Amino acid sequence: MHFEKHKVRSFEPKDPDWEAKARESFARQGAMGLIGATLAELRPGYCEIHVPWRADLSQQHGYFHAGIISTAVDTAGGYAGFTLMPPNTSVLSVEFKLNLLSPGDGELLIATGEVIKPGKTLVIARGEAYVVKGEKVTHCSTMQQTLMTMHGKSET
Repeated sequence: MHFEKHKVRSFEPKDPDWEAKARESFARQGAMGLIGATLAELRPGYCEIHVPWRADLSQQHGYFHAGIISTAVDTAGGYAGFTLMPPNTSVLSVEFKLNLLSPGDGELLIATGEVIKPGKTLVIARGEAYVVKGEKVTHCSTMQQTLMTMHGKSET
């Protein structure tokens, strides 16, 4: 399966435990468990989440519901940003704009998030979503997002 990935910038994480911290946080997300999402790839400034299609995640035409797509893309962007945040911090989405480009008609939803600009308090990320149906991969949404680093609020 092939889908276009943007060239991800190379970032140096501020927390030596960035990966364990992000994976443990993802595992505690009830919403990700509810929709059956898995953390497929994680590296500094980048996150990829997979969601297999289920009827209860669809809208009336059988496509992935826009709310499910936006939930997965928001989360992918959030964890991309979280990988670059210092110790004793947490992440919170404060804004995102999602454009739906085509119906989420597929067997698998792939949501990616990547950091565009890491800041001390605000992090700007982009997200993309793709649906896979057989051998066909369709770009179904794009997002721009602002994240807030919550200083002094550890994830654990």
